[in-house]
Amino acid sequence: MSTRFLIPKLMMFFRFPVLVKVTFATAITVISLVNPADAGDPFRSSEPHKIGDRTEAAFKAIFQEGNYPAAEDYLKKAISDEPNEPLAYAMQAALAYGNQDLAGLDRYSKKTLEAGQKLIASDPLRGNLYTGVGNFLEGAVILLRDGGVNGVSKALSRLTKVYEYLDKAEEIAANDPELNLIRGYMNLMLAVNLPFTSPDQAIEKLEKNAAPEYLVNRGIALAYRDLKKYSQALDYVNRALKATADNPEIYYLKAQILHEKGKKEKSQDLIKDAIAHFDKALTKKAQLSASLVKQIEYERNQAMNRLNNL
Repeated sequence: MSTRFLIPKLMMFFRFPVLVKVTFATAITVISLVNPADAGDPFRSSEPHKIGDRTEAAFKAIFQEGNYPAAEDYLKKAISDEPNEPLAYAMQAALAYGNQDLAGLDRYSKKTLEAGQKLIASDPLRGNLYTGVGNFLEGAVILLRDGGVNGVSKALSRLTKVYEYLDKAEEIAANDPELNLIRGYMNLMLAVNLPFTSPDQAIEKLEKNAAPEYLVNRGIALAYRDLKKYSQALDYVNRALKATADNPEIYYLKAQILHEKGKKEKSQDLIKDAIAHFDKALTKKAQLSASLVKQIEYERNQAMNRLNNL
């Protein structure tokens, strides 16, 4: 979807501040879903882009293992040893958001933008991509800090820049898997929340052009969950689990889908299965942020109450 068609839709979307905040919150997570390519690029089968080992290790800790303390340690080393890699700062910003650290989010958003701008000269594709990402992160800071109509208006100006730089990256390599993962997630989340966009088209494009596959499957599972298409959501979350079986967040996602499907079908068996998956996620709660653990425990209690009332 080109900028000139997307921005008017987003202007309508920004009349609803709650949905705007949800979209930016989703994007904060999404923008760190880029897999490093130093030791071997899982996005690109040819012409891999060089990204540092520390950044790669942090990515694996987050998205393959769901181990945030380990990721924080790797990122500290990455910022020291690989100071020009914007992905490291983007992941730091994502962690700061998860920890409700607005100052950290603000600091690492700026660092992401600065590193992205510097990278344009040597790697125009990734430089433009992360300049867009940095603007997206700064838009999130504005929403969290200012809120209300004023915050939404300022965030819109940032979002315009996001798609300006993503368009530049697309002009360089329209089928690049890294670009398509980030842009695909953004378009998919907008499509899920906006009645005048097509989730099917966003899903098809994400599945066709983005990589790595398990992150594609995870994103599509999230979309089908929000579209209340729970059978399809289960199919894709199971695909993601095959590649990231040690990640407690994937068990949490599957638990959510099972709970919603069980609630819809009034099925005790599905809700029991959901509780089992909540429990499996919580076996590794030491790896997760305190706020996420609290949310998982809350949803597990909801599922238990529903089971007792069926």
